[in-house]
Amino acid sequence: MATDLDRLTQSLARNLKRWRAERHLTLDALAARSGVSRGMIIQIEQARTNPSVGTTVKLADALGVSITTLLDQEQVTRVRLVPRDEAVRMWSTEAGSHTTLLVGAQGRGPVELWDWRIAPGDVSESDPHPPGTLELITVTAGELTLVVDGEEHAVPAGTSAAFESSVPHTYRNAGEWPVEMTMAVAIAPAH
Repeated sequence: MATDLDRLTQSLARNLKRWRAERHLTLDALAARSGVSRGMIIQIEQARTNPSVGTTVKLADALGVSITTLLDQEQVTRVRLVPRDEAVRMWSTEAGSHTTLLVGAQGRGPVELWDWRIAPGDVSESDPHPPGTLELITVTAGELTLVVDGEEHAVPAGTSAAFESSVPHTYRNAGEWPVEMTMAVAIAPAH
């Protein structure tokens, strides 16, 4: 019997091959474009490994698709409902921090909706996304320290922020209480 992780690995393998072929990218071209090694891409396409969130993001960005599109287990219909138990947990720590990809869509450029929880003292660092990628966040509990291109911003509960995420950025909880937030990511279309 296949586990959720097995199904996710198979979906990623199938979708990565499909999108690489649709973009007419060789393994070497995708490796150069994404910064992910050719060997790792082969392992992913053969469903022999479960890549990190960072690796998956780099591949999605290089292909100009959302992570949801790479992980999608079925064809998209006009309305796609994603029950809570089918949302994809992408990152977690022993302290209880986690990110969950709630839903995503392709449209003019990939769009993703995320649920975040960051435990006190935890940090999530992100590499730059493609130029034109925007992130919108709203903090519902705690106080987030948002670091964009080295500049820190305090984002307390009840506050929202928007920024272009084509630079290094970090989400940090320097407080005593968990940070809870919702994030939307709009990725610029691939050309």
